[in-house]
This record gives sequence, structure tokens and C-alpha cells, in this order.
Amino acid sequence: MTVLLWILGILAVPTLLFVLWLAGVFLKEFFSSNPSGSDTGSDSDDDGLGAQAAEKAGLLPAERQNTELSGPLPTEWAAALTAVPGGDWRAGAALLEAIGRDWERRSAVTYLLAERAAEADDWLLAWEKERPEDPDAAVVRARSTVILAWELRGAKRARHTTEEQFAAFHRTLRSAREEITRAAALNPDDPTPYIAEIWVALGLGYPHSEMDRLWTEITARAPYHFEAHFSALQFWCAKWRGSQRLAADFAERAAAGAPLGSLLTALPLIAHFEHDESEDTAADNTPEMVARVDAGLTDAAAADPAHPRLPELRHLLAFYLHLQDRDEAALEQFKLVDGYVNALPWRYRGDPAAYYCRVRNTTAKLVAEAAAGPA
Repeated sequence: MTVLLWILGILAVPTLLFVLWLAGVFLKEFFSSNPSGSDTGSDSDDDGLGAQAAEKAGLLPAERQNTELSGPLPTEWAAALTAVPGGDWRAGAALLEAIGRDWERRSAVTYLLAERAAEADDWLLAWEKERPEDPDAAVVRARSTVILAWELRGAKRARHTTEEQFAAFHRTLRSAREEITRAAALNPDDPTPYIAEIWVALGLGYPHSEMDRLWTEITARAPYHFEAHFSALQFWCAKWRGSQRLAADFAERAAAGAPLGSLLTALPLIAHFEHDESEDTAADNTPEMVARVDAGLTDAAAADPAHPRLPELRHLLAFYLHLQDRDEAALEQFKLVDGYVNALPWRYRGDPAAYYCRVRNTTAKLVAEAAAGPA
């Protein structure tokens, strides 16, 4: 009997230890979920104070942020983009005709029209039928095919992309090359077809020498084109066809040689953002990064206020000014772009509006506290 009790006692020890462990887990979870026993309430209070400060500054909540654009569209652009999906292709044709040889605006409008054609192209087919040799229709077609290819691929990393997706992606990009060649032949001065080809180069993996050839074609037509430089920088990033060094070198050369108002000071900031894997803000506060942000502020001040890419630089400036504890200047930039969040650094997040508002609200709160002075 004594032996039996001894054996039962030994067997009971693991059970007792498990019960004690389970009780400990329960108690830990209970107290950690209790606002009075953690800093959850403090974080919530900070969020609330930040939202209040942003509201007092006239800024919009997350649910009112436009996640499709980086800034507001000119009225005539918005009208044409609303009209074409309903079949009024002439509105798009008239807009491109009015823009003429303003290559920056032409490429921006072409992309927006092409996005709609990638969704449904009945209106573009009607345009092509009516004007089969129209270079404007041809460049919209080329860009829409490139956009469609990237949509077929999907936004996930390669390891999460199926063979079927890759096959459709590559097949559609190869088809786009023919359309790009045709668009370029119909309007030889236009850099827009070649800019579209950068995304073909990125997807199909052009060798660096071929990308250099393509870049020569673009810069011969538009040496300081923002969209072209942004697209080329993506090619040179480590995540695609280059490296951190190649991306940084490309960005610094472009920014150094560009006139004020071209917005190319954004490129070193983008190259830094694309390759920064640090856990803190030390890398964002170096003298070099402060100088880059200062250059961006000067560039933005000199730019045409209606430059279609100006909001993209302002979003980056707001982000890095905040990281550099220059919150008053950051808030000024936030005020100039508020309501639109389809820009770096926000758009890489699953919920760009929420991320944007979290950083912006923190900025607004810090500015309000500084203005109020010591408690």
C-alpha cells in the first residue's frame, strides 16, 4: 500500500506542476489585459490626444483619407477620369491633347487613364477603332497592358506567387513590349512609352546594359522626369534588379544634377527608405539625412505648386521631419497633403490610412504640447 501511494504521489507531481503553470498563465493574462495593470490605457490616451490635436489642426480622420491618390487631382483631370469608364473616350483624348508636350503631366494622366483601361477597356477599344493611328490611344494601351501584367502577378513576394501567376505576368509583359514599340514609333519625342518599359525591364529582368540603353532613350527626351527617375530607382533597388549601393548611387547622382523644382531630391530619401532595416531612428538622424531633408524642403518650395508629383515629396518630408523631431515643420507638410495617403512611406503598409494618421497624430500632439509649454 505504501509503495502504491508513493507511485501515485510521483505521478501526481507533473499534474500539479501543469495546474500551477496553467494558473500562472491565466493570472498573467488576466492582469495584463486589465488597463489598470498595464500601460494599455496610457497608449489609448495618447492615441486619443493625438487624434484631438489633429482634429484641432483641421486634419481628417483615417476613414476620410483617399488611398488611391497621393494628392488631389486637377478638376479637368478628375472630370475626364470620371467620364471615360462610361464610354466617353473623347474626354480622355481631349485631356491628353491639351497637355501636349508637358511630359510630366502626360505620363501622369496616361497612367491614370491606363489604370481604368486595365479594369475595363471598352472605351479604349472604341477610341482605337475611331483613331487607329492615334499616339495617345497607343500609349494608353501600352501602359494599361503593363499595369494589367502587374495585377496578374499580384503584390505578394515571389515565394507567395504561383507559377500560373508568373506565366501570365511574363506573357503579358512580353505583349506590352510590342505595344510600347508601336506607341514610341507613333510619337518619337514622347518619353512615356519608355517609362512604361522600365516596369517591363523590372519584371522580365533586363540586364543592366539593356536598362542603361533604355535610360538613355528617356533622358534624351526628359532628363529630369520625376516618374522616370522613381521607376528607374525601383529597378536599381536590391529587392529587384540592383543593390543598395547601385540604388543610392543612382539617387545621389540624379539629385545632385537636377535643377531646383524638379523634385528629384526625393530620390535619396526613397533609396534610404527602401533599404533601411534598422529598428530605431538613428539612421534617419544622421547629418547626411538631415541635409537630404533640408534639400527636399528647398526643392519643394521651388517647385510648381501644381506639379503632379509634388505631394509625393511632401509625404516623405513629413515622415522624415517627424523622425528627426522637427515636428512643427513636419506638421506643415502633413497639412499640405492631408486627405491622400497613396505615397511612400504609407502605401507599403496593410492599412496606409491608419499608419499615416498614427504618425501624423503623434506629430500634431507633440506640436500642441510644445505650444502649450510646461505643464
